[in-house]
Amino acid sequence: MARILDDGSLGPFLAAFYARVRSDPLIGPVFAAAIPDADWPRHMAVIEAFWSSVLFRTGRYRGNPFGRHQALGVLRPEHFARWLTLFRDTAASHFAPEEAAALQERAERIGASLQAGLFFRPEDAGAADPAADAPGR
Repeated sequence: MARILDDGSLGPFLAAFYARVRSDPLIGPVFAAAIPDADWPRHMAVIEAFWSSVLFRTGRYRGNPFGRHQALGVLRPEHFARWLTLFRDTAASHFAPEEAAALQERAERIGASLQAGLFFRPEDAGAADPAADAPGR
């Protein structure tokens, strides 16, 4: 059912998305280890506040998503890829194509930013050794 993306449709979308996340064989266990079942209602309220702030500039979210993800210590790029796939598929089933595409684009930018912080290592990217550029070498 395609709908307009607004603060009212955000909650049901996120509930459907995170139901898929929690049952996913790759990323479900990561979430299960980090968030006990009893804490999911509180976590969903935080997630909804985050996306409301990102999408609609409501200012409802106050937190540090990078720090939260970094503290897990178990995330790998394939977790992000799977998360984005589930996000895209759920958005496409909940919203009109242009709304789903805008939501997905925002999710991809956020995911790329988190991954850059978590996984980027200059030494792995072929960064020059500063000592190699020193005069006399």
